[in-house]
Amino acid sequence: MKRTLLLLLLIYNFQLAFSQSFEVQAIKTSGDNDKRINLVILSEGYQESEMTKFHTDATNLMNDMFSQEPFSNYESYFNVYIIKVPSEESGATHPGTASDEPTNPAVPTLLNVNNYFGTTYDGFNIHRLLYTENVGLLNTVLANNFPEFDQALVLVNSPYYGGSGGDIPIASTGTDADEIVIHEIGHSFSDLKDEYYPGDILAEEAINMTQETDPTLVRWKNWMGQNGIGIFPYASTGTAATWYRPHQACKMRYLDYDFCSVCKEGIIEKIHSLVSSVDSYSPSEATISDAEFPLDFQLNVIETLPTNTVEAMWTLNGNNFDADNFIATLEESDLNEAVNTLTAVVHDNSPLINVDNHETIHVSTVTWTIDNTLGVQDVIANDYSLTIYPNPSSTFVNIKLENNLNKDMRVDIISLDGKMVKSVSLQNNQDTQVDISNLIEGVYITNFYAEGILISSKKLIKN
Repeated sequence: MKRTLLLLLLIYNFQLAFSQSFEVQAIKTSGDNDKRINLVILSEGYQESEMTKFHTDATNLMNDMFSQEPFSNYESYFNVYIIKVPSEESGATHPGTASDEPTNPAVPTLLNVNNYFGTTYDGFNIHRLLYTENVGLLNTVLANNFPEFDQALVLVNSPYYGGSGGDIPIASTGTDADEIVIHEIGHSFSDLKDEYYPGDILAEEAINMTQETDPTLVRWKNWMGQNGIGIFPYASTGTAATWYRPHQACKMRYLDYDFCSVCKEGIIEKIHSLVSSVDSYSPSEATISDAEFPLDFQLNVIETLPTNTVEAMWTLNGNNFDADNFIATLEESDLNEAVNTLTAVVHDNSPLINVDNHETIHVSTVTWTIDNTLGVQDVIANDYSLTIYPNPSSTFVNIKLENNLNKDMRVDIISLDGKMVKSVSLQNNQDTQVDISNLIEGVYITNFYAEGILISSKKLIKN
């Protein structure tokens, strides 16, 4: 479910008329832009003669990013491009006016450096905060040169420590530049919060930040007690003591550490929300002709690394069908005389996300309609996102459905003895509130169906 830049293009329409075009170069190509997450790196403080250095710096940063989980596992889901924006002068401004300015700063005083985006140290009176006020100019350059971008960042040609977050992170090429970028992408790409206290203004409920202390209700309940995940206060006193993080040594708190399990999961969720794991499939269109058996159906998926965790489940006319993971072969004897439906349901079985009580489910489907004499009559692909919360619950649960083709679904709630206790219709792009107050306390299974096909099952706890 890729982003759209329509609003952005409208806002900056006037600026676009006068904006420049710059050289765009791919430094990593995994697939078509509309089927991959496009990361774009813009140069800042690089003169025209320094673009070879920019290419090298950007490549090194990219390689560092894809050497760390979970980006290393999902490297094939990304394309990476650079936009060569030349500056008149190298580096970034450093006025030396921040209140926390070191006595002997490593960054020399540099006034009014003529770089393209106007980046400067001492942003918001913080010495290391490297930023620019010209966000509109950044967005204009992106919209005019690579409007398909999903995530952008600015790499500043300065050997001194510094960076900042926001929708478009900024980092120098100095010490820990790669770590700063990866940390900041955690914010801008996946909406992760700092796991050091960010201040009262920025504190809010998020993937990795909460005021909930009940281990059965906390946002990361599916990871409690695993891989160092717990409920840890940000501080021992003040407002910070009322906020909690999931881990004591995550990259969202300290550089040079791994992302914790909760943050890895959040990043993967974002990846799956942007692109489907199904790259292509065949046949990809109707083939109205005399059917020749056997009929072969194939999925090409974007595999994860180092071991692929993307899997496919096949059904024929609503019944499980034995297939070789991504290839299904039908004989004439497999088909009814009437119209038949073959569906592949693709999901990611990564141990980084598929943990019991996980709140959100992402699946992709491909459905072929087959006549045993005419062949394939129709092909439909769809991507589903299902979220069920709160879980556990004693009264109501909310279920949110999102899918590309605006299809409705059905959820059946099944007791452990196999009895259906409730069935509810789900409409696309809506939260459906389901009353479970009359159910007996215990564990139930929720089965999600799309056009009669079981898409996913999930545990529900009534307390």
